[in-house]
Order: sequence, then structure tokens, then C-alpha cells
Amino acid sequence: MLKSKIYKISGVLMLLALLAGGIWYWQLPNRHKAIVKSFLFEKLGLVEKDWKVANQSTTYKMISPEFYIDGIYKSMEGPKSSNYVQLSQDSTLLWLTGFEVKALDNKTLEQVSKDFICHTNIDFNDVKYYSSFHLEKRIGTQYPRLTSLSHGMESFSFPKGYGVPMKGNELLYVTTESLNHNLPDANFWIRHQVDINYSKANNLKPLMSRTAFIMLPYDQYDPKKSPTDPGTNQCIPVETKNHSYDDGKGNKLSGHWVIPTGKNTYRSSVTSQLQIKDSLCLHAAAIHVHPFATSISLYDKTNKKTIFKSTILNHKGKTGLTGIDPFSTEEGIWLFGNHEYEIVLEVNNTSASEQDMMGSMFLFFYDKELDAYLRKN
Repeated sequence: MLKSKIYKISGVLMLLALLAGGIWYWQLPNRHKAIVKSFLFEKLGLVEKDWKVANQSTTYKMISPEFYIDGIYKSMEGPKSSNYVQLSQDSTLLWLTGFEVKALDNKTLEQVSKDFICHTNIDFNDVKYYSSFHLEKRIGTQYPRLTSLSHGMESFSFPKGYGVPMKGNELLYVTTESLNHNLPDANFWIRHQVDINYSKANNLKPLMSRTAFIMLPYDQYDPKKSPTDPGTNQCIPVETKNHSYDDGKGNKLSGHWVIPTGKNTYRSSVTSQLQIKDSLCLHAAAIHVHPFATSISLYDKTNKKTIFKSTILNHKGKTGLTGIDPFSTEEGIWLFGNHEYEIVLEVNNTSASEQDMMGSMFLFFYDKELDAYLRKN
């Protein structure tokens, strides 16, 4: 009799726990649901969780664990995985020259639609990186993200003669995330293949990365309130926990915001993000935007001149980015510390509902200081 009561109580408690867990799960946003599912799949042994790695002479290739696509995943919502990369076992100087990500069928490893590629972020350890080149003063001055590939720009290379130098045995941290805008009834598995191209040449010129992105003000006391005056360039943030910033004066800014239907223009100062003391020569840019963006440009507000403009082509008949015009130049374009710069983003939301948007650039400048150090050593 006692055992029977124990079993009944245990059964009720288990049922309540499952019910509470189910309620908790269904209240989660998409990105957190993806994290929970990926964790359970790994623990239950339902997916191959390890990365496949092959380091050829000039390309480091990685194939991600399996990602389960079971519904709509907008930008930054889909299943993802991270891996540390070490290009060599010694401190030989190598040069990063390009990056690429592909979506693959999880079994055949044949390439599938790039519409299942969200972000692929390449991060570095800024303490070790700058210390190895005796540039300690740069530590902590910027988020240590070297670059990012994303939907619409799944690959890019630096111009001929340029690269990002690093010691071969230093670590890069690669995170790749899946995407699905168009298949609500999806039920399949994919992987991502990430390629990092590098060179052992000794005659390249070094590039440094600076991240610049649009940040728009919002009402921190009522974030979901629509701006009363469109001329103020205010926004409704997608959320306030991530991609939310302070302008130093107590005002809140968002780098991930909601766009209404129709055409709109968004612009934001990036002068402080560029951190130009005297002058820098720009040679390349990797672009990140979301669907319904139509162009993004870096604008010299002082000279009233566009530095470069990338045209963005959207899919026809479905949501997604067909391509983003790359920016790359051997000659370079000079930017100056006494000028003001903006990012200007044009969008055309042709859907029937509000959409989310970001506008970011990973800008690569010639690194004169690092070049001088490398020539001496």
C-alpha cells in the first residue's frame, strides 16, 4: 500500500514537472527553444555533435554538427554551434585571406540552399593577439570579433596583397548559426561547412578590423511605443536584452530594431566606433544586413560624400537575400580623424508585416603600426 502511494505521488510529481517544463518551453522565444532542443538532441545522442576538421595547406575546413530545422528561424534564432580553430601547432606567422560558409545536407554533405545560413562569426582573443605583436594598448578597445559572414554575403576575400596576420597556434573562435525564413513545415537536418583561407607568404600587408553598425535611439521607459516623430530617427527595438547600448548620456540605443512596411532610410553616426586618430586607409568591408534591406553605405558627413555603397539584392517571391555587393580595393580609400562618418541603410519592406533589421560593417584598414613591427621582426 505504501509503495502504491509512493508511485502515485511520484507519477503526479513527474506529470506536474513535465507540464511546468512544457509551459516554460513554449513561452521561450525561438532562439532559446533552439538552444534547448540542440542541448537535448546532443544529450540523447540523436545528433552527431562533433565538428569535422581538415587542415589543408592553405584552407582550414570545418563541418559543423547537425542542425535540426523544424520551423521558421529568423536571424539569430536558429540552432548554432561553436568551435575553436588553431591553424598550426607553432607560432609561424600566417595570413588570413578569406572566409566562406556553405549549407550542406547532413548525410550526403552535398551543398544545399544558402537560405539556411544565418551568421558565421569569427572571434579572436584580443589579449593574446595584441600582446604577441606588442600592441597591448589596443586590448579591450573593441569587441574582439574579426569578422562575420551572413546571409547574402556567405564568402569574401581580402584584396590581393593584403591579409590579417596571426600566429598559427593562436585560437580563433568560430560560431555558425542556421536560418529558415520560408519553410514553416520544415523537418530536416543540415550542417555548415566553414572555410578559412590563409597564406604563408611573407610579403603581404596587414589589415586591422573595425566594426561599425547602426544604433538607433528608443524610449527606454516604453520600448514598444511607436516614435511620434519619424524625423527623430527613433526605433522600436526587437528586444532590450541584446544589442542594446548606452550613448554615454543615459539614452538607450538599439542595434536590432523593427521596420514597418514600405520604404525607409536609417542612418547612424559611426565616428566613435571607427576610432580614427589621424587617418586610416580602407581596403575591404564585410556587410551584414537582414532581408528587405536594399543598400548600405559608409558616408563622409564632413565632405558630404559616399565612401562606398553596397547594393543588396533580395529574393523574388520569398524572403531572403540573393546577394550583397562586396567592397574591396587594393588602392584603398582614406578616412580621417577630423571627419564625421555615418552608415546609411535603405530598406523596402515589401511584406505585409513588420520585420527585424540590422546594419553592420566589418571594415578592414591597412595597419601601418603592425606593418612596421612585422618588418623589424
